[in-house]
Amino acid sequence: MKPRCGANARIRVIAVAALLIVVLSPARGGARGGNAVDVSGLVDAARQQFEQGQYGAAVATLQSAQSQNPASAEIYYWMGRALFEIHEYDAAITQFQKAISLSANVSMYHQWLGRAYGSKADRDKSFFVARNAKGQFEAAVKLDPANVAARRDLADYCMQAPWIVGGNKDEALAQVNAISAINAAAGHLARAEYDLNVLKNSQKADSEYREVLAEQPPEAEAYLETAAFFAAQKELPELKSAIDGMEKLYLGDPRVTFYRGVYGVLSNAQFDNAEEELKSYLARTPDRSDWPSHSLARDWLGRLYEQQGKALQAAEQYRAALQLNPENQDARVRLQRLEKAVR
Repeated sequence: MKPRCGANARIRVIAVAALLIVVLSPARGGARGGNAVDVSGLVDAARQQFEQGQYGAAVATLQSAQSQNPASAEIYYWMGRALFEIHEYDAAITQFQKAISLSANVSMYHQWLGRAYGSKADRDKSFFVARNAKGQFEAAVKLDPANVAARRDLADYCMQAPWIVGGNKDEALAQVNAISAINAAAGHLARAEYDLNVLKNSQKADSEYREVLAEQPPEAEAYLETAAFFAAQKELPELKSAIDGMEKLYLGDPRVTFYRGVYGVLSNAQFDNAEEELKSYLARTPDRSDWPSHSLARDWLGRLYEQQGKALQAAEQYRAALQLNPENQDARVRLQRLEKAVR
């Protein structure tokens, strides 16, 4: 279970690998017992590094904070977040578990531990670990019934997981209904996923995403999900409405730049602008789990070049997309088709 929606993850892993031994070792020196040191400045610096995609630097900063204040749950939480982004799921799990041991009643800590378990389960194909993911999502919801993101994670798990590890369509629908009672736009998003994953009904999902646009929610993420659906369906007026809604909330948000590039590719117009926007997104943003991935941006650049008849450049982008994410099946299929055509 991965959350919805540095340029090279492998480089980040190498940069941080030497730090992991230190991160997973008991903190030495610094504050002991009740003599906690105020390290809020270090935590703030690490959060800024995290937002900039400097995950290795964030790990180093947080290690320094841990050595001075080993009893701060927040430090372990942010360490887990940074490690999660470089796909070090085992290390992230350890950090989230430590945060929970220090502050057990924080819903968000359980939610992210569930996400780390889910990503590890996907990677390792482990049913046992998958069950742990569901348990943490349930704990997060129990601690904070208004945590819509945790309810979404639990609903997604129940929709997608096999019954042997706790998948349950009825439980998923119960979460969708609960989300709808808390937040109308989030409810439409959750119901759309239910329509797609359980009912296999894209028309019903289409109606739900249109309701999201009608709600005009104040959260950029709602428009982001909606834009992703309409881009996949090649429904350009609705995609444009989602982009406009997001841009009104967050002028200059790089995710707007990404979807403007996607819109340009799908509309077969203003290819130069589309290329500039997609390249700008790649240059300006970190590759993070909750934003459109760099692999996806490379995929769209490949489509753009393919439409322009630039087969070699398109193939280069598809290969780059697969290097970043070997599970990008769209890029794989498009690359194979191009390679077959030139034989």
